[in-house]
Amino acid sequence: MDTVILLSQVLMSFALILAFVRVVRGPSLPDRVVALELFASIVVGMVGVYAIKMDVSSFLDAAIVIALMGFLAAIGFARFLERGGPRDD
Repeated sequence: MDTVILLSQVLMSFALILAFVRVVRGPSLPDRVVALELFASIVVGMVGVYAIKMDVSSFLDAAIVIALMGFLAAIGFARFLERGGPRDD
């Protein structure tokens, strides 16, 4: 089980780096918003794997909060763009 946890942490770290690159280099604001949502989802997965590794279920509460914050941020950006915010399409 330790090997699976280590492998999943390494792969999610690599995915986190790629998502960060997309946030920085995204060609447009909607692409960056999607990359931020992906970033939050990967962090939730990493917290979940860490909770399994440490056998502490209270970390899952933190993962739920991170997921909600990521969702609300995506909704906020979507409303901003819908109301005519700056776009570079």
